[in-house]
Amino acid sequence: MPLPLKGLSAIVTGAGRGLGRAEALELARLGAAVIVNDYGQPGRDGTGEASAGPAEEVAAEIRAAGGTALAHTGDVADFRQARELVESAVAEFGKLDILVNNAGILRDRMVFSMAEEEWDAVLRVHLKGHFNTIRFAAAHWRERSKRAGEPVFGRIVNTSSEAFLAGSAGQPNYAAAKGGIVGLTTSTALALGKYGVTANAICPRARTRMTEDVFAGVEQPSGNGLDPLAPEHVAPLVGYLASPAAAHVNGQLLVVHGGMVAVVERPRVAARFDSKQDTFTYEELEAVLGPYYADRPTGETFAAAEVLGLKRG
Repeated sequence: MPLPLKGLSAIVTGAGRGLGRAEALELARLGAAVIVNDYGQPGRDGTGEASAGPAEEVAAEIRAAGGTALAHTGDVADFRQARELVESAVAEFGKLDILVNNAGILRDRMVFSMAEEEWDAVLRVHLKGHFNTIRFAAAHWRERSKRAGEPVFGRIVNTSSEAFLAGSAGQPNYAAAKGGIVGLTTSTALALGKYGVTANAICPRARTRMTEDVFAGVEQPSGNGLDPLAPEHVAPLVGYLASPAAAHVNGQLLVVHGGMVAVVERPRVAARFDSKQDTFTYEELEAVLGPYYADRPTGETFAAAEVLGLKRG
């Protein structure tokens, strides 16, 4: 079977464990050379022996299977280190073709209890981390395209969340960051399309170290069946979006988990009201918006909580 990503190079951030690990392994299985990024330094395992660290362990796993992989332990939320990550891919493989942004953290709390540091930390790692790597990958692709005088191959897969779509009450920082990532993705898709680059976002649902508390009440199947929340359900979609076959998929948002992929439709205008003079008055707005919202279901907001009920049919 031909390898769709053969000859291509990829970066996967947050790839030492969970989703990122599964995604890095899948890209390598499909033929890509992978830089496995995961923030941190080599440490010690549970026995006290020296440990290579999660990023190197995943890179070694890829190499043991016959693939090509390097580890990178920089912080993608740091502008300089993100630049070094992209530059390392170009230096090692001659170019960068695929960027998968997955790195993230959780600091869950209700909005009235959240500390400033909890807000800042989540926005920094998720939203700024996505921007930093995209910033330098985009510059690389733009320069290559201008030098070649034609579009080049480039793929960006960003990680949003159903917390943004559904409005997770206990995750205002996380939901805001993941919503920002969708805006960043659609902006990037429009900016880089002419250079041959696509940018898409996924909302994965997976049981990982980061989400173990979130899905603590969801039982795993007995026997040898694959957990519906296993990261391995998500990785094939990332492989597809990173491939030449997905050339016409751009600026899209997809929900993926448990053997199901759902394409999320863009927002549409539900109603429109025009003022009878140059501008609205308070009284006129009350007269048109009051009845409109009075007839809407109680508790309905812009959030799409129904996505949480999606499952494989």
